[in-house]
This record gives sequence, C-alpha cells and structure tokens, in this order.
Amino acid sequence: MSLALGLSAAAVAAAAQQLRAVVQRTPLVRSERLSAEIGTSVWLKREDLQIGRSYKVRGAYNLISSVTAEERQRGIVCASAGNHAQGVALSCSALGIRGRIFVPSATPRQKRERILATGGSWVELVVGGATYDEAGAAAQAASEESGAVLAHPFDDPRTIAGQGTLAIDLHEQCPEPFGTVVVPVGGGGLIAGMALWLRERCPGVRIVGAEPAGAASMRAALSAGRPVALPSVDTFVDGAAVGRVGSLTYPLVRDLVDEIVTVPEGAVCTEMLSLYQVEGVIAEPAGALASAAARQLERVGGDGVVCIVSGGNNDVSRYADILERSLVHEGLKHYFLVTFPQQPGALRRFLDSVLGPDDDITLFEYVKKSNKETGPALVGIELARAGDLAALLARTRASGLQIERVPPGSPLFTFLV
Repeated sequence: MSLALGLSAAAVAAAAQQLRAVVQRTPLVRSERLSAEIGTSVWLKREDLQIGRSYKVRGAYNLISSVTAEERQRGIVCASAGNHAQGVALSCSALGIRGRIFVPSATPRQKRERILATGGSWVELVVGGATYDEAGAAAQAASEESGAVLAHPFDDPRTIAGQGTLAIDLHEQCPEPFGTVVVPVGGGGLIAGMALWLRERCPGVRIVGAEPAGAASMRAALSAGRPVALPSVDTFVDGAAVGRVGSLTYPLVRDLVDEIVTVPEGAVCTEMLSLYQVEGVIAEPAGALASAAARQLERVGGDGVVCIVSGGNNDVSRYADILERSLVHEGLKHYFLVTFPQQPGALRRFLDSVLGPDDDITLFEYVKKSNKETGPALVGIELARAGDLAALLARTRASGLQIERVPPGSPLFTFLV
C-alpha cells in the first residue's frame, strides 16, 4: 500500500504511539456464551468502554492532532452518525480547535447530547439531512466554503491508521492464539486499518467484515468492482448505515479482507439483547454486528475468534423496537389481519379456535377506526416456540374466519407495525 498516503502497517503503528497517552486500553474478555455456541474461544474487544464509548476517537484524534497551526485557525468540520462526532468533539476540546459537526436526523438523541457535552463550547452541532451520506455532503460543502479541515470518519489515511490501532491492542492483549477477527463495517475505516496491520504482522488471521443487511454498501462495492451508492439505506444500525463506502477503504478491503457477511437487523437485535442479558454489555446496534455475524459464520477453525464491540451509545428508548425486531426475527412474533363478522361471539370464537395454549395476544387494534363491528383488526401473537407457527397457521385456516397473515418482509408489515 502507498506509504505516501500513509496506508501502511507502519502508519498504524505510528498512530498507536500517538494515541497511547490519549485512548484507553479497553478490555478483551472471553464470552462463555458465544464460545459454547460457536465451539471455540470467542473474545469480545470492549470498545464500548472506550472514551466516548466507541473506537471512533482513535481515528478522530489521530487526524485532528496532525493538522497544521494554520489549519487549526480554520477549524474542523465533520459528518457523523454520532460516534465519530464524539471523537471529533473530544479532540477539538482537548486541542482547543473549533469544530462544526453535521449529523443526520436519524442520530439518536443520546448521541447528540453526548456530542455537545463532550465538545462543550468548542463545537457546534448541525442536523444535515436524513442519512449519513446527506450529512456528509453538507459537511463537504461547509468545508469547501469555509476552508475548515474535513475530518472524515473513515476515508482519510489518518482516520484509517488511527482506527487500525485496535488490531495492535487485541494482538497484545489476547492470552491465546486467535484465527479469526470479526469487524463491523460501515464506511470501512476500521476494518481497512486493522487489515493493514494484521496482514503484515499476523498474516494467517482470517479477517471478516460484518455489515447490516439494510446498508450493505461494502458488499455492493465488491460486487460492482468500485464504490457505488445504495438506492436506499436502513438507518436502524445507525453506526454502520453508510450508503457508499470510501474510495480509500474499498481497495484495502478488497485486497486484504477475507470475507464480508451481511447480518439481518433482527439478528443484530437478538445479539444486543443476549449481550445485555448474559454478558452485561450495553451495545448499540453497530456494536453487536460483529458478534451477531460470528454466530452465522460457516467455518471458524480451532483457533479463537475476536469480535469487535465497536460502540455502546444506545438510546434506552429504542429497546422496545429492539425487542420487537428480535422477536420477529426469531419467529416468535407474528401479525394477522382478522376481519370479524358482525355477529355476537366473533372475538370469543377467534380466541377459542385459533390461539394455542401457549400463545399470547400482544396487540389488538382495529385498523378501521370508524367501523369496529366489521374490522379488520390487526392482531399480534407471540409464540412460546418458533416451531408452533405451523399449528397456528393450520388453526387460522380451519377457523372459518377471514384471517390474513402479514409477512415480515412485506410493505404492509412496515406500514402497520
């Protein structure tokens, strides 16, 4: 890789020295749950415990600390879904540099509040569009207009090198050999930087990228042979919801990374809940990407697996949605449109003939508010076991009632639920 661009293992090592007095050496802990499930040792690199509760401070500080005295006067501008913004805010405050931070409207309130609390009077927060890519365009325009230095969250050699220092940490920390590293992928900065160092210093390690199925921009780039813009982006995994990967990160991932896997958002939610309930880890959606992906890898081998828990900036108000998505993904939650006839006992007939002994109605809402006598009603049913669905569907067909299942992948599902 080009040394002129700073894209090398040596640049990552130099960034590690620069950051040693700034970032924390976060824990690397063994997950007994995942180790038992996968059949080999699984280690969690806890960057949710990093300054700003994310690895992003590594790249942000490495970039901002390198600007010249003249560039400091012009200030810093950046776009971020939230975590990079906190790293920029911390760096601007620590170095005494003015910063202007653009975030998409999908950025959770918790992240916005932390950005302002971290940066204090040194930063200004601006909502710039509905997605990260729209916020990025606004930040680019502001940089060109004002001359401020653009602190890119992933597509800058200094950001890539800083984020890549995570590889050095886990290599020095792990008490046993590891054969696979699973890394969350948004724009590709973290996995590109880690791959630069690992390919040179630990060439036998398998490097796997994990990106959300609703924002699989790296998979799209690899298929097209170049970075391409996704036609739409699901912003639920906000820390990795990038519609187009970087021009610098793409060739590094193409040449150095073994595999990119996509993870359904529901599987991310299930893993978030497991991390919390078993390990006591409060991960944001992007923070659960790697360990969720590890559970679906086809081959692991005898050596251990390291999963990067990339961040823990999750808004507690999102947990109802997280639980809902998890139940749907696990096949435990199902929705039906039931048209009740205009006759006495219709609801009792539904309860007696359709519900099984372990089934539970979790939602009952008339869709047509002006006509509750003839429905239809949206009914949510939670099963005790995913395998109970076949019997439930058989009872709906035999009931004689007009019952239509709302499949999870349909537009109707997203509209009603």
